[in-house]
Amino acid sequence: MHPDVTIPPRRPLTLRDVSEESGVSEMTVSRVLRGKGDVSEATRAKVQAAAKRLGYVPNKIAGSLASSHVNLVAVIIPSLKNMVFPEVLAGVSEILEDTDLQPVVGVTDYLPEKEEKVLFDMLSWRPAGVIIAGLEHSEASRAMLAQANVPVVEIMDVDGQPIDACVGISHQRAGRVMAEAIIAAGYSRIGFLGTKMPLDHRARKRFEGLTRTLAKAGIEIADREFYSGGSALAKGREMTQTLLSRTPDLDFLYYSNDMIGAGGLLYLLEKGIDVPGQIGLAGFNGVELLDGLPRRLATMDACRREIGQAAAKVIMSRMGDGADAMPLLTELQPKIDFGDTLKRG
Repeated sequence: MHPDVTIPPRRPLTLRDVSEESGVSEMTVSRVLRGKGDVSEATRAKVQAAAKRLGYVPNKIAGSLASSHVNLVAVIIPSLKNMVFPEVLAGVSEILEDTDLQPVVGVTDYLPEKEEKVLFDMLSWRPAGVIIAGLEHSEASRAMLAQANVPVVEIMDVDGQPIDACVGISHQRAGRVMAEAIIAAGYSRIGFLGTKMPLDHRARKRFEGLTRTLAKAGIEIADREFYSGGSALAKGREMTQTLLSRTPDLDFLYYSNDMIGAGGLLYLLEKGIDVPGQIGLAGFNGVELLDGLPRRLATMDACRREIGQAAAKVIMSRMGDGADAMPLLTELQPKIDFGDTLKRG
């Protein structure tokens, strides 16, 4: 995407658009979308389906403000349970704190259907802009974002096609860089451990980057352990024990994030296993909270705070006169930290 590309203005959707799409009168469309009046289930379903296809979101701002936007920036993220997204929020807040804009947060728990609901609710208040994690969304969410008529910044990831603006890192490249370090250090029996799989698209892309690069060197992933729930030290211990019980000759473990990687490290040290001599380890995110571990876990910084700052700057630049417009694509470059758990090749 060229930095000088401008986004053409979008005409806001109206009740008439939904009426024409559904074949139902504007008055009935209004009653359905406001949840008022006596409307048959068949008609209600027809109107709701048409609104969803179009990406129409009712406007909850009344009276003279109805055509305006409030001074809120919707920030939609998958989780607040680890340090990753709070640091993104810190970056957003730092940039907006001297402006009239206030960030308001919605959490999706990595669930597409919950993202749809959060997005629908937030857009109904007509925020000044939207910052949303990831490039993968349901058709309904993509339609709402495309019709939002405000700056939309998708964050954390650049491996895909953004709806509007995009700020993040290449997770495929992150996986590739880690694989190159693993190969250079002489490891060859690699295990991968991931949480929130397969809904964490960014972890999946790192895994893909890792496996493709290893394959070019003639190395296959020897084993993997996925968990659909969240990340925790205890879960990292449990997953590591399970994987090594099943495949005891593994010599390197790559974790989808630092939290479960730290649990794996503690488990191995308790078992008296030589790290990184016998088994090397690496995580992802560069979480400072884990600096007190007996050994520093190899990792890669996800540029979290910088992503939040850049996303907020995009929103602000798009609301101004355009003289200081930010590029539509901002790719940051994380660096690998070898710590104490990955031998240098």
